[in-house]
Amino acid sequence: MPELLISARWVVPVEPAGTVLRDHAVAVRDGAIEAVLPAARARERFASYEPVELESHVLIPGLVNAHTHAAMALMRGLADDLPLMRWLEEHIWPAEAKHVSAEFVRAGTELACAEMLLGGITTFNDMYFFPESSLDAALAAGMRSVHGIIAIEFPSAYASDADDYLRKGLDLRDRRGGEPLASFCFAPHAPYTVSDATLKKIGTLAAELDCPVHIHLHETSDEIERSIAEHGVRPLERLARLGLLGPGLIAVHCVHLEAEEVATLARHGASVVHCPSSNLKLASGFSPIEELRKKGVNVALGTDGAASNNRLDLFQEMRTAALLAKAVSGNPEAMPAHAALHAATLAGAQALGLGTRTGSIVPGKAADLVAVELAGPALLPVYDPVSHLVYAAGREDVSHVWVNGRPCVLSGKLQNPASSGLETQARMWQNALDSNADS
Repeated sequence: MPELLISARWVVPVEPAGTVLRDHAVAVRDGAIEAVLPAARARERFASYEPVELESHVLIPGLVNAHTHAAMALMRGLADDLPLMRWLEEHIWPAEAKHVSAEFVRAGTELACAEMLLGGITTFNDMYFFPESSLDAALAAGMRSVHGIIAIEFPSAYASDADDYLRKGLDLRDRRGGEPLASFCFAPHAPYTVSDATLKKIGTLAAELDCPVHIHLHETSDEIERSIAEHGVRPLERLARLGLLGPGLIAVHCVHLEAEEVATLARHGASVVHCPSSNLKLASGFSPIEELRKKGVNVALGTDGAASNNRLDLFQEMRTAALLAKAVSGNPEAMPAHAALHAATLAGAQALGLGTRTGSIVPGKAADLVAVELAGPALLPVYDPVSHLVYAAGREDVSHVWVNGRPCVLSGKLQNPASSGLETQARMWQNALDSNADS
């Protein structure tokens, strides 16, 4: 692995908060950040390192997609403009029942990894069937990834019941837990698809193994009403009674929260993953992000799956999250640009238990780095590079991506030769799903 000296017009380390370093360089050795210092001094101190000169770029930590269903990239646009439960029950779940396999998940995750890397995402948190196929695809792409030990009560091609899902997921964790770019979390799908017995078992296992719990929570008003009808309490209270509230909880969506529930999440140190585009597309509602942030809740960003977004694009999520926070709170100062970037980087890493490894440009952390070129009519002049990252730039402006010091994208091009076959593979699966839709 080459020793690199990456010099950029701006470096935004995310830690300390609000910092923008002009004409700085990042020295990379053995896949880790060795030093961050002014470029002139760096060229003297690290004269033997391979230089990477980024004269019109901002260098940021790799983006962290804290919630997705990567393989569902193969279902992008399969069923649009529908409410969540109709979308799931009439289209997604039937398609999954007929087509999801280890091969489907490998192909879909390979496609998703390519899209995410080109958009500056270096880490993703996945919740889907056949997680070993997703893991293999992520490692082949060179991405950092977290894989869900999923649990759901109904059978699939992957497992027969909730106990079988857990057994297979734990076996995968035991066999592959040593992968340096991969980690695991428990991933019960949602309160409305997982029983009390299964949730209680997950709570016990998560505490024993010190493993996060990743779950859709308070996504729709229907979910709340169903929980009250079936369990007598709202979903968050049900999780609390079952022992699942704590710093390891990764609560996804959290659209419908009362003030005391915001306080409860904060008190227990839980993280919330905000998926603004998916929430908008499915008309789920508006998450009270600024209230969560004010209470001290760690708020990360996720894309959700490409079937409900339809992009795995954290630049879009940063901009949408910042704008929605202002509109929902009635405060133009809500979720400023630096906070949106923090949510897309360090907050996601912290939610996933990776905060000491990635999410900021700090010596000793992994060299998960992204260069964004701020040039051309749409991005000039540059008064504040962080403002541009959130409000003006897009994933098309990403030029370079490194994960653990290895180049994954250079000058806007994927460096993995395997990516050349993705289009053929995607068309093959499209034909299969199309034939099912026509039958």
